[in-house]
Parts: sequence; structure tokens; C-alpha cells
Amino acid sequence: MIWLTWRQHRKQAFFTLLGFAALAALMVPIGLSMRHTFADLGLAECVRQLSDPDVAAATRDSCDAGFRRFTNQYGSLNLVAVLLITLPVLVGLFWGAPLVAREVEHGTHRFVWTQGVGRTRWTLVKFGLVGAAVVALAVCYGLGMSWWVDPLTHAAREGRLGVIVFDLQGVVPIGYTLFAVALGIFTGTVWKRMLPAMGITLAGFIGVRAAVAILARPHYQPARTLTFPIEGTAEPLTERGDWILSMGIRNADGTMVAADTRIMCPPGGKGPDGRACGAELGLGPGAYNWQLYQPAGRFWLFQGIETGIFVALAALLLYLAVRRIRRIA
Repeated sequence: MIWLTWRQHRKQAFFTLLGFAALAALMVPIGLSMRHTFADLGLAECVRQLSDPDVAAATRDSCDAGFRRFTNQYGSLNLVAVLLITLPVLVGLFWGAPLVAREVEHGTHRFVWTQGVGRTRWTLVKFGLVGAAVVALAVCYGLGMSWWVDPLTHAAREGRLGVIVFDLQGVVPIGYTLFAVALGIFTGTVWKRMLPAMGITLAGFIGVRAAVAILARPHYQPARTLTFPIEGTAEPLTERGDWILSMGIRNADGTMVAADTRIMCPPGGKGPDGRACGAELGLGPGAYNWQLYQPAGRFWLFQGIETGIFVALAALLLYLAVRRIRRIA
């Protein structure tokens, strides 16, 4: 069975490895260039210094300037990162969806599933071998992307918890890839032609990924709240890399007056018309700045939770696929 599975999928394996090699040939020089620039600007030392809550203001300003220079030079690579997050679903489309659908579409399942080896055993062996290959690919992809995107995440204000960069690195690519392949296999047992199965896999993957990222991820842990007055000499220092979910200015009774903004007025400051600072926004006495955020230190916790969600979904889909295969005529 192992030999036959290899014979059936060796072309897919060859073209997949060829694609990874081409991707590495493109991304490695860019990654090395980013790392050299990151080191030349002294940003590695800045990352260490900014982790100290008592860092001097001059050091913070100097580091922020260095991060802005790095972002100006390499910020456009975030668009490349958007393209890279599609790789797991491509594995699902070209490895998962054809696994069963192609056999049924070509009618070869009647020959394969009527041999001495039962269809359940055959299915489990095939799923296991393909799954092991996919996990190996996903681990290489996750490690490679973590290395490549590391300077960009340090330069970004939201750090590793930011949208897109969170999806690219760590262990979540393993969960995404397994889920994509399992979804492709399951849809192949329901829609027994390859193209419909691939289309449903693509739509289902995008829908589930978007729902988890938008609706679930911000709530894996209770978010923290930061408040500070609108008058003062300096804003409170927050850790670089915190994921800010929402912010605004609230009145003393907690009513949101101005969303997605903050103000910092000098003590006793007045507007051009002599009114109190912030009066033009309709702020009353006791108004304050408000911020809802997830701390940067929760990165690996969130990675573990999201990976667990997608691995569990993949296991459920594979279980349902095995049950359906038993009933295919």
C-alpha cells in the first residue's frame, strides 16, 4: 500500500518540492537583506532595550526612528506576506481534494477498494502517509516563514500578534495546512468530482479562517483595558507588540465619545477659542482615553489555541470522511 500510495502521489510530491525550492530561492535573499539592514540600524539592540519598562525616552525615540526607516524600506513586503498565507490552502486543493474525488471520478475506487485490503485500512494508510508528508511540509513552511518575517514583526507596532504575520509563523501553519487537506478530503467524499471539491474546499477554508481570525481570535483570553487622562505631559508607555483591539475617548460615565482616536492635552491647555482642551469633541469633565488590547506576551498561547482549533477540525473532518468512504458504492 505504501508503494502504491507513493506511485500515485510522486508527481504531486515532486512539483510541491520544486515549488518550495523556487520559493526558497526567492525568499532567502530577501530575508538575508532584511536581517542585515535590521542589524546595521541597531534594531536588534533596540528590541532588547525596549523590553525594559524603564528605558530612557531618548533611547525610545531613537529606536522608533530606526524602526520607521526599516519599515519605509521593507514595508511593501507585507503585500508579499499576504500572498504567502495562501500556501496552506493550495496544499489542501492539490493534495486533499483529489485524494478521494479523483478515484471516484475515474472509477478506480472500484478496483482499489475491492482488493483483499479493506477500504477502511486502505483509507487510513493513505490518509496517514499523505498527512505525514503534509505535516513535514507545514513544519518547514512555518519555520521558514518565522525566520523570514521576524524583522518585519519586530518593526511593526503590533508585532507578532498582528493580522497576517500571526498567520505566517509559529505552529499555526501546521494547523491551517492539516485543516485544508482534511477539508479537501471530506469535500471529495461529498462532491465526487475534483473541480467542485476543490471549489468547495477553497470557499470553506476562507470562510472558516476568516471567522476564526475575526470572531474568535480576539477573545482567546480576556482583553486588558488601559485608561489614562486626556491631560498630562506624556502618554503611558505600552509594550511594543501589544495587539490593540479598540481605542477611543470616553466620558466620565463610560460613554464612547470619539472612537479610534486619543488626545493628550498639556495641563490646563485651552483650545484656540478659549474652550477646554477636547471640548470641540463634546468631551465633558472627567473624560479619559481608553484602550482595549491583548498583551504581546500571549503570542504562543494564542498560537497554541488556534492550532488546537484547526487540528481538532481536521480530525473531525477526517473521521467524517472515513465514515462516508465506507458508504460510497
